[in-house]
Amino acid sequence: MSRLHRRTTAQGGLWKGLNPGMALAAKGVVLVFVLATVWDVDAAGAAFGRLRAWIEGTLDWFYVLTVCATLFTCVLLACSRFGRIRLGDEDAAPEFSRFSWLAMLFSAAVGIGLLFFSIAEPIFYFDNSQAAGYPNNPIADLAGATTLDERRAVHAMRVTYLHWGVHGWSAYVLVGLCLAYFGFRKKLPLTLRSALYPLIGDRIYGPIGDLVDLLAVFGGVFGIATSLGLGASQMAAGLDVLFGVDPGLVTQVALIAGISLAATLSAVSGVKRGIRILSEWNIGVSVLLLGCFLLLGPFAWLIRFIATSAGEYLWRAVPMGFWIADGPGPSAWQNAWTIFYWGWWISWAPFVGTFIARISRGRTLREFVLGVLVVPTGLALVWFGIFGGNAIHLELNAPGGVGTAGIIELVRGGNYEGALYATIDRMSDADWLAWAMSAMATLLLATWFITSSDSGTLVITTLLSMGDPHPPRRFRIVWGLGVGAVAAVLLLADGLQALQTAAIAAALPVSVVLLFMIAGLLRSLARDP
Repeated sequence: MSRLHRRTTAQGGLWKGLNPGMALAAKGVVLVFVLATVWDVDAAGAAFGRLRAWIEGTLDWFYVLTVCATLFTCVLLACSRFGRIRLGDEDAAPEFSRFSWLAMLFSAAVGIGLLFFSIAEPIFYFDNSQAAGYPNNPIADLAGATTLDERRAVHAMRVTYLHWGVHGWSAYVLVGLCLAYFGFRKKLPLTLRSALYPLIGDRIYGPIGDLVDLLAVFGGVFGIATSLGLGASQMAAGLDVLFGVDPGLVTQVALIAGISLAATLSAVSGVKRGIRILSEWNIGVSVLLLGCFLLLGPFAWLIRFIATSAGEYLWRAVPMGFWIADGPGPSAWQNAWTIFYWGWWISWAPFVGTFIARISRGRTLREFVLGVLVVPTGLALVWFGIFGGNAIHLELNAPGGVGTAGIIELVRGGNYEGALYATIDRMSDADWLAWAMSAMATLLLATWFITSSDSGTLVITTLLSMGDPHPPRRFRIVWGLGVGAVAAVLLLADGLQALQTAAIAAALPVSVVLLFMIAGLLRSLARDP
């Protein structure tokens, strides 16, 4: 560890192990944001809404090009001679088994989103009502697939795959690869600032580096808090289905408190114990739930549907990724969905990438890129194909006619969290089986929340401790419980939408940092012996 590195963390006292300036700045900004939002929720929401609308309406092309640039860089590196470079010393061995590694990166990165959007998003794109005030799927409309049939269903799944496929994951790959390379091979701090070392040298230990790392901290806090608040509504809906519990604010706040406590305990126990064990548990329960959906659904139809949709996506992934909507309706849809997703992936990339880097010491560059880019994308294709495919099949074959199964109606009304349980209810005539599947889904929501939150807490404290992979436990407790408190306060004040909008807006400066990280990584790799 360099002297410059040591000087940026306190060697004793209350802040021992942390960068005092960054820690105070992070707490101060989060506190100011929460107080300002609670003071006037409507004004805060309107202000962030205007900022987000300006970004989406003016810089949509920039987000599209940034995501495409990160994907191109990842593919280029995986196929190049640099793929043999090991992320660490030449004799370094991976710290975790391949299964544990993939389980942790998958659970930390997307977990909850796979359940929250697994039914709602494909059904939204399948619908053609324009209930949201803009086309549900302009890509399908441009292709002439305007009626509720199997052709439109394939287009719906193709767009879903675009938003959950290689484009989004490439942002995680790039950040994680930069941090693992500079942290484990170049012995720099395991923080975002290190990726800029080839460009600005030791100035990464000054204000520029602090600002870059603080962007990652804010993305982590706001991203986790938003997910906790939004996901609590789906878990509350599950408890209502299972036990008749009132899904109101009291239940949701109690869920946030319980999950935050469990996540904090997991973060305190470390990566090798709590986070690894919970992540492996997630994969096991996910496979079981996935198997139920596959076996209870139209098996042969689902396999054909997934193969067709995945093939369409893979064949058209590049032109779809570069597509920029033209016209008010399609542009409104792209801003609400595609640009929202690119902003969401980019805003999460710093803290998810940091965690992925933390668990990837000893792997080769090529193994890292393929593992983080290809494997999760493949799992997402299967997951959305089976879950969303079941819901679409129910609507295609509804007894009252196409589109009358009731799932589309829930999505049109914005009840995304209820769409999952409605699909489960319509898949089986056996009440006990539907109850068991709903229980599995609700339990999985909770454990996925815990793994996302505990890994996020670990990353926040790692960034504030200048890359220490084992940050002080007392600060893990402070930030773990603090993020839960932020989510609960904003939920009670009806300010989660403002928080979500702020997180998407924060993706703009992060996307600029991503481009500099690409330049720094390529420059350093070119000089690597």
